[in-house]
Formats: sequence, structure tokens, C-alpha cells
Amino acid sequence: MSAAAFAFPGDKVIMQGLDKVTARISTFEIALEEEVAFGALRIRLRACDRRPPEEPPESAAFLEVIEVRPDERPVTLFTGWMFASSPALSAVEHPVYDVWVKECVASEPLDAAPAEPAQ
Repeated sequence: MSAAAFAFPGDKVIMQGLDKVTARISTFEIALEEEVAFGALRIRLRACDRRPPEEPPESAAFLEVIEVRPDERPVTLFTGWMFASSPALSAVEHPVYDVWVKECVASEPLDAAPAEPAQ
């Protein structure tokens, strides 16, 4: 997969998380540089890319996942790229939670014309 294969950056990622204790799956959205809590995990999106429409669908997100427990120092569990089509390739290792990327999305449509500068 070449670097050019991911030509459409997004500004948010749609993720899912599994709480293994309750067997509940949650869907949540994270904007660029935003931090979202999922149980004891804090997930921050640093980058998000997706393939162009004429190629097989794929989304990738560069994430930081930190575990925060009361009265303990935060522990970084994961820093790196997660791919929607291969969640096990770069999984977060945690006994209670699983998280994975569903899709990278953009707030603005790909074909949106840039705003005209004011004169």
C-alpha cells in the first residue's frame, strides 16, 4: 500500500468499543486532537485518512490510547495507526476493553468548493 493510496484526510473517526465485562458495544466519534473517554481509556485522534472512492474502502487513524486509573499514573497502551479493515493488526491489548476503527470521515464533502475570498 503506497502513501498515495490514502489521499483523502478526514477530521474525525468513528470507532467502536467493547466492554468485555458487560458485553456492551459502544459507537463513538472522535474529532482531530480531541480526547474521548471509553471506560478507563482515553483515546486521542492525531490523524485520519481514507482511500479515494475508486479504490477498495479503507480507513486508517493514528491514535493514542491511555489507561487512567484512580490513584495511579496514566499508562500509554497504544500509539500508532489502526486500520478499519484489519483491527487485529494493531489492536489495543487490554483485559477489559477492545477498541477499533470503523471509518474515517470528513466534515466537509470531498467535492466542496473552497470559499471565495472576501474582496
